[in-house]
Amino acid sequence: MTEQDSKIAGYAHDSGKGIIIAVNKWDLIKKDTNTYLEFERDIRRVLGFINYAPIIFISALTGQRVRRLLELINIVNNNYSLRISTGVLNDIINEAVLMNQPPSDKGRRLKIYYGTQVSVRPPKFVIFVNDRDLMHFSYERYLENQIRNHFGFSGVPILFEFKQRESKI
Repeated sequence: MTEQDSKIAGYAHDSGKGIIIAVNKWDLIKKDTNTYLEFERDIRRVLGFINYAPIIFISALTGQRVRRLLELINIVNNNYSLRISTGVLNDIINEAVLMNQPPSDKGRRLKIYYGTQVSVRPPKFVIFVNDRDLMHFSYERYLENQIRNHFGFSGVPILFEFKQRESKI
């Protein structure tokens, strides 16, 4: 992994693009039983910000796993266009809240009213809450992981927008 590889991956991530990490020239690597795992661990360490991206080791010269790469491209493209109904999304959010209560600050607890998917390519979700300032990045990551556990979204960034619902007087 080079710094340039990391920058390119960062540009793709920041642009909300689907990502597959394809490691070419795998036929030239001297391998033992742990080579694949060591390479994957090193890649994940350097590119931790795109942990949703699948990794595939290929050889363009020999054609090793090139067909699998094309299948993976189709999977990521389908995930990029995946739409979740509001009802199913809210079931996932409610289950997540029951398993792990939202954060609180100075006696005020974050309340999640509901969520909806507002776009695809990349998937974007709007979550209505009582106070945006109470949404901690770790809880946002937790919600993302819950959605990924149910729907995968392999190779695809998930975007969130938290909107504060006006309080009723």
